[in-house]
Amino acid sequence: MKRLIAFAILAATPVWADVQVRDADTIVLNGTPVRFQGVDAPELKTRAGKDAKRWTVNYLRGKQVSCDLTGERSYDRYIGVCYADGQDIGAAVIAAGHALDCARYSGGRYRKFEQASARSRIKRARYC
Repeated sequence: MKRLIAFAILAATPVWADVQVRDADTIVLNGTPVRFQGVDAPELKTRAGKDAKRWTVNYLRGKQVSCDLTGERSYDRYIGVCYADGQDIGAAVIAAGHALDCARYSGGRYRKFEQASARSRIKRARYC
């Protein structure tokens, strides 16, 4: 993965106070929106989406967050793999049952973390 220079500066700085959660697969890190590569979280208009966002907010609280960006963009967001205290946030949200793997973009790296309950509850996006 290619790390963008501007974002490398952000990643080297303690940033836990400057992380906002848009939903369970998008954060804003020091003003830069980042979509987690290969993570399919439910939309905020659903109860599952609200629960997933709440879990992500709690999971990130007090942790240092950094992201490796791919150089791709989706709408206003950069695409990347993000870490909270060194742990992959995408893997964590999927393992917690609040999102699914989007193999089209992850190459299947998160499939092993999917929960059966999440597969039955969350509708996988058609593009995955």
